[in-house]
Amino acid sequence: MKKILVIGAGRSAVTLIQYLLDHSTANNWQVTVADFYQDLAKQAVENHPNGSAIFFNVTDDNQRVSEISNADIVISMLPASMHITVAKDCIRLKKHLVTASYVSKEIADLDLSAKQAGVLLLNEIGLDPGIDHMSAMAVIDDIKARGGELTSFKSFCGGLIHPDYDNNPWNYKFTWNPRNVVLAGQGTAQYIKKGRYKYLPYTKLFERTDTMEVLDAGEFEGYANRDSLSYREAYGLKNIPTLYRGTLRRKGFSQAWNIFVQLGLTDDSFKLENSEFISNRALVNMFLAYSDDLSVEEKIAKQFKLSLDSSIFQKIAWLGMFEDTIIGMKNASPAQLLQAILEQKWTLGSEDKDMIVMQHQFEFVLDGKENKLNASLLVFGEDPRYTAMAKTVGLPVAIATKLILNGQIKSTGVRIPISKDIYIPVLKELSENGINFIEELV
Repeated sequence: MKKILVIGAGRSAVTLIQYLLDHSTANNWQVTVADFYQDLAKQAVENHPNGSAIFFNVTDDNQRVSEISNADIVISMLPASMHITVAKDCIRLKKHLVTASYVSKEIADLDLSAKQAGVLLLNEIGLDPGIDHMSAMAVIDDIKARGGELTSFKSFCGGLIHPDYDNNPWNYKFTWNPRNVVLAGQGTAQYIKKGRYKYLPYTKLFERTDTMEVLDAGEFEGYANRDSLSYREAYGLKNIPTLYRGTLRRKGFSQAWNIFVQLGLTDDSFKLENSEFISNRALVNMFLAYSDDLSVEEKIAKQFKLSLDSSIFQKIAWLGMFEDTIIGMKNASPAQLLQAILEQKWTLGSEDKDMIVMQHQFEFVLDGKENKLNASLLVFGEDPRYTAMAKTVGLPVAIATKLILNGQIKSTGVRIPISKDIYIPVLKELSENGINFIEELV
């Protein structure tokens, strides 16, 4: 019997755990789900005979080593910063590791050690990163195999509310970790366009967006991800003139969100004095100029040259930013208080469903002719628990785990899913589960 240890039972792990349990009997697996909140792990296992739920503290060295020692493979759904501790244990104990997170420098530095130990540390095998890599490489490799040359590659992905449940002026609800949404984009975005390097600081990020239509889901806008340049070499596109990776939102989102950025409400670098007594309205006012004459609403309108009936102003008002409601969070940063306000309005309701939107835009020369190809993906969630986000993050992780355990993926070291031995079988099974890209020449 093969033993699988899943560390973390949060919202992105639901479909992953379900898949492992559903396939456990046929593959002779025992699945242990470990989480600091044991009730969360129990909910995920649902008394399945091949599953067990345990309390798990990743900082407890003895427990961590014990559980990893007993496993044949480890899946870490922890926050990215916590993977390194688990990864080092996996190398020392000669256990394979699978994560959906970006490869950090610390993880990358383990490549040689992992190869020497004969273990695979497979990362970036979720949605974004993950499905984006695999689906892009399938097209890129095909174009190259036909003698084509890529001149531009742009890739966009977003987790959004299902159109049938889109009932707020932001056209958005949380389908991912709210903290990551609030802090998204901080740092400097890097990409290349027509051979010129472009650097976009956080304060300008939401002012420069691309617009596009994706299948029949309507119109979207995309803003730049932090680092696109590193994927030139990974994708085998070292000399490509244009490479850009971005995040999708509905049109109008970025312009309104930029108000929070410019005010400083997304700042997580310091704590506010007496934060437990701050109201929504007071929080906004703290970041506005002092005035004896103007209201908070008027100051916002004046600073950002908005009319009180503009769509941007209405978005901000709808969130309750001008209300006197006490947030009630001690020792909190501006970003933490903003997150608490947003969670009141952007949390999925009991009947809500979400949507994943992804689009790759390829430009290439083939047989002397310039071509444009879009590959687009839409995935819809079932309910607030079995979301499209959980499905698209969890299924690639689960499928890759199965392939490793079955000996179909044999590589070692630190890897991402850009080679055919990984992406071909994973994409095939994703397709069987309704995750299919539609390709269109444009």
